[in-house]
Amino acid sequence: MRTILYLLQKEFIQVFRNKAMLPIIFIMPLVQMLVLVFAATMELKKVDITVVDLDLSETSTRLTSKFEASSFFHLTRAQLSPAETDQLLMKGTADVVVTFPSGFEQDLKRNDQASIQILVDAINGSAAELSNAYLQTVIGSYNMKIRAEMMGVPKFTPPQQVSVIPSYWYNPELNFKFYMAPGVLVILVTIIGLFLSSLNLVREKEMGTIEQLNVTPIKKYHFIIGKMMPFLIIALLDLTFGLLVAKLVFGLPFRGNILTLYVFTSLYLFLVMSLGLFVSAISDTQQQVLFVSFFFMIVFIIMSGLFTPVESMPLWAQNLDMINPVYYLIRIIRNVVLKGSGLFDMTRELLYLSLYGLTMFSLAVWRYRKTV
Repeated sequence: MRTILYLLQKEFIQVFRNKAMLPIIFIMPLVQMLVLVFAATMELKKVDITVVDLDLSETSTRLTSKFEASSFFHLTRAQLSPAETDQLLMKGTADVVVTFPSGFEQDLKRNDQASIQILVDAINGSAAELSNAYLQTVIGSYNMKIRAEMMGVPKFTPPQQVSVIPSYWYNPELNFKFYMAPGVLVILVTIIGLFLSSLNLVREKEMGTIEQLNVTPIKKYHFIIGKMMPFLIIALLDLTFGLLVAKLVFGLPFRGNILTLYVFTSLYLFLVMSLGLFVSAISDTQQQVLFVSFFFMIVFIIMSGLFTPVESMPLWAQNLDMINPVYYLIRIIRNVVLKGSGLFDMTRELLYLSLYGLTMFSLAVWRYRKTV
């Protein structure tokens, strides 16, 4: 135990002497929480819509005013030809182009139906789907109002109407920041655990100081634990700081037990730091470590469910997530923070992180070659 304490003292001195590492530890958490939570959002709050009214009738004008009244639409009126309309979408000047054909109101009165052309820029599939949904809601509401006026009633109400009142659990206001903040916290602790721990070991190789440690009587597992513990403590402190920022700035609720969160995060850090030390044990330079760690990091984050639900991925991708530790911690933090889940609610994740962490730690100890 005394050997590990001496190693911890050495590692902390080394960390605080490294001027390049200090901004990552102390400044990066604040920047990540204040920038990424706002920037990484799937909400659509502004749609540039261009209305081409070739009918110039009362009906088309009233429907256009409905679009303009919506807070989601930034509306522009124009008189354009079909070719010019296509150019708006090609140049990205408009997200949606709505065209009222000539005779729109006349067709509505004579045939009880009329057509509107809606062109949506679908480069971003999610944004296109939401834009079209907003449009269909406004048009559907206006359609019911027209039918009521034509029938001579104050408001058209379909017979035997079933009213649906939705109730959203755990995030009643559908606040996207509550969904993203726990995920950003996972990225934060992963960078500390995976990148910094692996870079710290390979830096000793480049400086030659690791040879001095290799000739000492310390055991391999002493050395690995001494390398891991400082960054585990730093990552947990950064997690605490990130939670405070999320609570004070975004009003993130915390319904679970803080100790449960720390238990799972510690297991996760044990796993990713073991992975980082294994990578650094088989690497000779910091560039090699960065490339390999960056590869794992990108794959883990994209497939973790941070931005899109895992359930919407192909079945093979969902099965591949069984070996993705980031997926498990994002799921755990969201459940603990928003749902109030406890240890017994996530025994599968607890078992997985424990076994996976022990496996990677064993590989890191085995792969580290120490000569005495």
